Amino acid sequence: MTKTEFAGFIREHGPVILDGATGTNLMEAGMPIGVCPESWVLENPQVLLDLQRRYVKAGSHIVYASTFTGNRIKLEEYGLQERLEEINTQLVALSRQAVGDQALVAGDMTMTGQQLFPMGELLFEELVDVYKEQASVLAKAGVDLFVVETMMSLQECRAAVIAIREVCDLPIMVTLTYNEDGRTLFGTPPETAVVVLQSMGVDAIGVNCSTGPMEMVPLVEKMAEYATIPLIAKPNAGLPELEGKKTVYRMTPEEFAGRCGTGKSGSSHCRWMLRYNGKAYQGTFGCNAGDGTSQAACIASQDSCV
Repeated sequence: MTKTEFAGFIREHGPVILDGATGTNLMEAGMPIGVCPESWVLENPQVLLDLQRRYVKAGSHIVYASTFTGNRIKLEEYGLQERLEEINTQLVALSRQAVGDQALVAGDMTMTGQQLFPMGELLFEELVDVYKEQASVLAKAGVDLFVVETMMSLQECRAAVIAIREVCDLPIMVTLTYNEDGRTLFGTPPETAVVVLQSMGVDAIGVNCSTGPMEMVPLVEKMAEYATIPLIAKPNAGLPELEGKKTVYRMTPEEFAGRCGTGKSGSSHCRWMLRYNGKAYQGTFGCNAGDGTSQAACIASQDSCV
């Protein structure tokens, strides 16, 4: 998919619905804490096939291949770094098998867990090479686009974008995660992220994880003041809570949709985001695949605002 085709896809389908909480749903399906998610999925492929098919049925236009921590540094924690090409290639093929031509498949990339110099020992050029290795495999595996997500460091976002651009011209979406003070863990405000990353040629930018739908609104609002590209809003189903050794999200699908303007609460946050020239993507995070249906209904009910 070219950047021009991606822009056309947005115009044709917008607001575009993303997928949901893959990690949360994998754990619900039995994935133990502490295992390599990519390896577990390949050992239990039917779980991901069923999940992503449910996402498409719920209305997702784009699903993320389960390659989130498929970079060399993270795989090395499990002694799997030499299987990087095999793992990433098979995971892309699995997502393609799940969705066929009913949705786009994004190559999913995230932080490595190591801090950049001078806070850590990892040099910027070395990080670019780490991302470049994974991006090259994902591009060859046939992803339609890339998503760099759950990012806390603008420098690491830059490294990932540079790496992807060195191997291909596929569209790039970037989403960062923010603390309650409106900044990333490393102190970047949303407007700075927008200015820097859209100047680097990314095709969409936004926020994922972080908080619930209501708390995400001011972050997207600030981005919208500076954005000339589509915006992404992919909130949690409220703040996560620890229940024993399990992370849970208390907000139900109905409550999630209600916060978006379709429930009894009368909230208009989905309506607000759609009003930004039709630039807002919608997706669920921290919920099960069924929540996408509520979110899709929310968007359908707000067509007059686009």
